[in-house]
Amino acid sequence: MRGVTRPNPGAPGAPVIPIKAVPAATGGDAEQGLFEVRRKIYPRSVTGWFATWRWALVWFTQILFYGLPWAAWNDRQAVLFDLGARKFYIFGLVFWPQDFIYLTLLLVIAAISLFLFTAVAGRLWCGYACPQTVYTEIFLWIERVIEGDHNARAKLDASPLTGRKFGLKAAKHGAWAALAFWTGFTFVGYFTPIKMLGGEVLSFSLGPWETFWIFFYGFATYGNAGWMREQVCKYMCPYARFQGAMFDGDTLIIAYDQHRGDPRGSRGKKADPKALGLGDCVDCGICVQVCPTGIDIRDGLQYECIGCAACIDGCDQVMEKMGYSKGLIRYSTEHALRENLGLVGIVSRFVRPRTLAYTAILATVVVAAATALLMRVPLKVDVIRDRGAMVREVEDGELENVYRLQVMNATESAHRYRITVEGLPGIRVASEPVIDMAAASTRAFPVRIRLPGAQSSGGSQKIFIGVTAEDGSGIQVREKAVFLSPRKDGNRAP
Repeated sequence: MRGVTRPNPGAPGAPVIPIKAVPAATGGDAEQGLFEVRRKIYPRSVTGWFATWRWALVWFTQILFYGLPWAAWNDRQAVLFDLGARKFYIFGLVFWPQDFIYLTLLLVIAAISLFLFTAVAGRLWCGYACPQTVYTEIFLWIERVIEGDHNARAKLDASPLTGRKFGLKAAKHGAWAALAFWTGFTFVGYFTPIKMLGGEVLSFSLGPWETFWIFFYGFATYGNAGWMREQVCKYMCPYARFQGAMFDGDTLIIAYDQHRGDPRGSRGKKADPKALGLGDCVDCGICVQVCPTGIDIRDGLQYECIGCAACIDGCDQVMEKMGYSKGLIRYSTEHALRENLGLVGIVSRFVRPRTLAYTAILATVVVAAATALLMRVPLKVDVIRDRGAMVREVEDGELENVYRLQVMNATESAHRYRITVEGLPGIRVASEPVIDMAAASTRAFPVRIRLPGAQSSGGSQKIFIGVTAEDGSGIQVREKAVFLSPRKDGNRAP
């Protein structure tokens, strides 16, 4: 993999590197490149099989993102991360901060999946589903609708400021800002009920934190997708930098078939390229014109390539017009290009030690997460002995300990629970043994437990406190605790 794009002054979007002459006192006429100045890229619109797939995923991801907060479930928002109440609703599941392990497992699954998919198919995530790619595609579409295609946009930017130019720019940035604000509003709607949030926006009664995050996320969307675009992928995203560690010779990449395409050169449609000593590449530059990061894929694999396949669609259109076979630029692997392998040869090499290891680890973590989620008991109980009340002797010679039960009902139904205790002969619950819990709630209950003095062996004794649902749902939790009683030598247990 090449670490940098080789400059091609004749290609649109080629990097422009300012040169600073080193003073003669420091070494003569040597030149030194300091940094790369961005040259604005005007990607040309393209149609084709991969462009259709890309837009299908744009629609899917955005319908999911913008629509999910409005979906209802059990008279509440279907997906809501209520940080204030410390409850996280995902359809029929209710998670609490104590369920942080599930978030950890989800992040581990996402990371391993990324490693596996990258090892097999390269940067598919970047090219089709990454938010930066998706929103850049949407913002570019808005720009094309208002200002025109790539040539019209370039001419408009180069022209002096007129009323028409100002109107077009204002309309474009107004549409961008509206979409960015709606994106920020939707994002905050995952943490504050979106209908309540909408009412606050309309009544100008937003809280400070909601206001901050709506504008912060909206500004980030506007800046990243409208202004920075490929700069985020090339310089800010760490994935572009460490992807090389996950690539190998059998990773699916977008590649230019140099053996078929070179030597490059323009020619007429009816000309015989073999007679002219040329390959199939007509050197039209359309692969560069449609590239959102402005690279020339013919220079080889580069870290700036996000795998969007726009160059494949553009090149295939040219090949079709010239009467040549498609696939001069295509999804392939380095080994396939070098050894002239077909589709079967490419697919057969997907199974290799690296992918097998990733698959085994991913399957193990997924099974473990699914098992933990299926076996998850929607009732949590913490038993804390009341250290402010020592063991005391009550009527009939019984000994009493006081505990505080922190009970959490993690279901969306109200439940009645019965408190039981076991572990010592004659031990019983002296306080009210039945408690009522509202749906998705947590409460603390004082519990008094007594033991006949004759049954006490003195000191610290292990007991078990159980909390069982009385509705026959089978929900039950059994927690270990310690019952303290006076020692037989007359000293009380600490």
